[in-house]
Amino acid sequence: MSGGVDSSVAAAILLEEGYDVIGITMRTWPCDAPEPFSRACCSLSAAEDAGRVAARLGIRHYVLNFKDIFQQTVIDNFIEEYRRGRTPNPCIRCNRFVKFDTLLTKARAYGAEYVATGHYSRIVHDERRLLKRGVDSSKDQSYALYCMTQEQLAHTLMPLGNMVKNETRRLAAKLGLAVASKPESQEICFVENRDYPAFIKQHAPEVAVPGPILDTAGNEIGRHQGIAFYTIGQRKRIGIAAKEPFYVVGIDPARNAIIVGSNDDLLASELTAEEMNYISIPPIEPIAVTAKVRYNMKDAPALLTPMAGGQAHVKFDTPQRAITPGQAVVCYQGEYVVGGGTIQKVMRNA
Repeated sequence: MSGGVDSSVAAAILLEEGYDVIGITMRTWPCDAPEPFSRACCSLSAAEDAGRVAARLGIRHYVLNFKDIFQQTVIDNFIEEYRRGRTPNPCIRCNRFVKFDTLLTKARAYGAEYVATGHYSRIVHDERRLLKRGVDSSKDQSYALYCMTQEQLAHTLMPLGNMVKNETRRLAAKLGLAVASKPESQEICFVENRDYPAFIKQHAPEVAVPGPILDTAGNEIGRHQGIAFYTIGQRKRIGIAAKEPFYVVGIDPARNAIIVGSNDDLLASELTAEEMNYISIPPIEPIAVTAKVRYNMKDAPALLTPMAGGQAHVKFDTPQRAITPGQAVVCYQGEYVVGGGTIQKVMRNA
């Protein structure tokens, strides 16, 4: 229970369905760090909101300490990926290592059969467990859940998968939950105001080393303040005056360089991904899929080819914009998630 409307309503639905429900809020911020900002899902106020909802529903509520595993698997990785010139996705890491690994293991040890969340996705129990998009296409969160295993899916419930957000808020209001109209947090929970440069500079000051800004021909046309402060597709805050806008099209940590180019230079049709996870049975030959490389984009037709060592090659039918190493590529067949992985290499269009 994050203190938001989604997890609160998920608990209420399961209670109504006859489950024996307890609420758990994960404490993830380090002891030596300042209290997270008030809208963060791991803040003290969020835990208090979750506690008030639990009291309203008449269920037990616990705040459990997950700060070490969160630091090791999410925050440390976030910093290291920026050091490598990549753009991480900490929410996916949290799902993979904290919510559906550490929390699920702890819950099972306590005798709980399932961990339930407020995700807008669906789990289908067939001969094998399948992960399906949520009914509310504007809220579908299957992109961030591609890393789930069969064992995890077998012990996870997502009661909101067949609902749309407005229904969730109406039900929360009907139940008298104070969080019914609570705004959603769009922030990464440990980075206030989306100020990634300030966070990286504070925790890894060695990456704030100025270096060259190169054009696609390799000519130095400016200086940057540190590669960790830039991401693929970025247009603002590059600091180069030109008739046509420049975009960050590449990051080269070996040369401590940022490469800039035109919008067309951001287009690419092929990528390789690592740490692939397949929801059901891994394919042994190329398969037609649709794929997306960002949470908020529409997936596009592609060919997924499995490779050795947990890697895969994805070739889109049409070029995609700003494919970014460190982010996830997630593949679908219709409403079902085939699997996904971390983007490792992008083959730009010639």
